[in-house]
Amino acid sequence: MTQLLETIELETGRQPTASVIWLHGLGADGHDFEAIVPELELPAVPIRFIFPHAPMQPVTINAGMVMRAWYDVTDAAIRREDEAGVRASQARIEALMAREKERGTRSDRLLLAGFSQGGAIALQTGLRHRERLAGIMALSCYLPLADRLATEAQAANRDIPIFMAHGTEDPVVALARAAESRDLLRREGYALEWHDYRMPHSVCLEEIRDIGAWLRRVLS
Repeated sequence: MTQLLETIELETGRQPTASVIWLHGLGADGHDFEAIVPELELPAVPIRFIFPHAPMQPVTINAGMVMRAWYDVTDAAIRREDEAGVRASQARIEALMAREKERGTRSDRLLLAGFSQGGAIALQTGLRHRERLAGIMALSCYLPLADRLATEAQAANRDIPIFMAHGTEDPVVALARAAESRDLLRREGYALEWHDYRMPHSVCLEEIRDIGAWLRRVLS
């Protein structure tokens, strides 16, 4: 049985009817996006936000320093993927999703979100989940294990709403890498909403407004 990750939780009302599991990027922690919630102008429905802390592990590209990471990164272009690490984090997020369903959130009211590594794991997990989800929000990231998607994707989420956003000046995850993932997903028939912003590897106010509008559409 996969051990549950430590999390931070924020509820926008009593008895939430929807859950958002939001994953941070490399070296950050669950507090990273906590402050954004009040800025999203969310729908009236009560939502539980879950911000997990990634496990601590050495990261090759950062001289083996131990930090919070969803998987190892060995090269700046992220061409040599840590498949074992990606799949281990997928299992950890599946365990959190199972807990939300045990707490009363239907699968189709459960949304995965993430930034950078967190966004990659949100895509990895959501597209392979066996029950229909509310949506996937993938910020400043790319699709991991892309060559496995065609055989591993689940039919239940073939028409899932996907929000992808990226900075045009991102020096960490190149815009071209994200665009490759966008184009692959569209070729596979996914309903993907794409946004890019003049920013580095970060989040901007315009993006926060667009995220809020998308969340209102998929969770209202």
